[in-house]
Amino acid sequence: METMLTVEGLGKSFKDKKIVSNISFEVKKGEIMALLGPNGAGKSTTIRNIMGILYPDEGTIAFRNRSTKDIPRDKIGYLPEERGLYKNVKVMDILLYLADLKDYPLDLAKERALEYLKKFGLEGKDKVSVEELSKGTGQKVQFIASILHEPELLILDEPFSGLDPVSQELFKEEIRSLAKKGTAILLSSHQMNLVEEMADRLFLIHRGTKVIYGTLSDVKKEYANFKCTINGSNSRSLLENLPEVERVEQNGATAVLYLTKHVQPAVWLKNLPDELDIQELSIDRISLHEIFIDIATDKNLLKEVGELHA
Repeated sequence: METMLTVEGLGKSFKDKKIVSNISFEVKKGEIMALLGPNGAGKSTTIRNIMGILYPDEGTIAFRNRSTKDIPRDKIGYLPEERGLYKNVKVMDILLYLADLKDYPLDLAKERALEYLKKFGLEGKDKVSVEELSKGTGQKVQFIASILHEPELLILDEPFSGLDPVSQELFKEEIRSLAKKGTAILLSSHQMNLVEEMADRLFLIHRGTKVIYGTLSDVKKEYANFKCTINGSNSRSLLENLPEVERVEQNGATAVLYLTKHVQPAVWLKNLPDELDIQELSIDRISLHEIFIDIATDKNLLKEVGELHA
């Protein structure tokens, strides 16, 4: 699979404070790469360096092996975290203006804009001023602006912000569709459940340095221990004394048992004692959200695990 974006050894400081250090990752054609991290981790700085808004103090950024200074901007789409549309301009006018900046044919841009407005439930909004739009509707228009010119690399910074669940589903479908057609997508979001549904690989940074880098399945296998949820009338002491249980969280009749790293679920289930009351039971790995929280709050779940590479 062709590599569309390469970030190698990226470092950036402001007033002698290191914001990102030795950041390296790739985004391949047709994949969704998630760039994750808590607030202040260095995600926005990384994205701004990729976009050429900032220039790195160290390292290189390349698009199809070309320096970012030489990247044809018509090949990149960018949805910033904050809305950046001119408020007193009509929706269609701003979409065509931004497409023109990318040297995209205006007749085709208008045709595609009308199709996307209809797809996102905004039919008839083309003559409405941007300042009249709600936050969610404005997010849809800005998303359309980022993809209207058919970019080869699409950078999405918190694309689901301000969207209701129905609109989130529309965005997810469109992002997946773009990836299937070959667009390389770099996705930054705090909504871990959506990232977990969509991402092929992820790069998680904390305090400006890499913590995790790999495919979602490999990350889950390496860092996400199994947990078992049991619904039944059981004492906490009984649950805590079960083999290979690290800790128990209990709320009424529902208990979540966090298991040790190398447990074999099938074997573990066979060895549960007969006196255990089980009305319902499910077993799965801890979520990406829980891994994220662990890192962001320095609970050190990852302190004994090795480095994972893509």
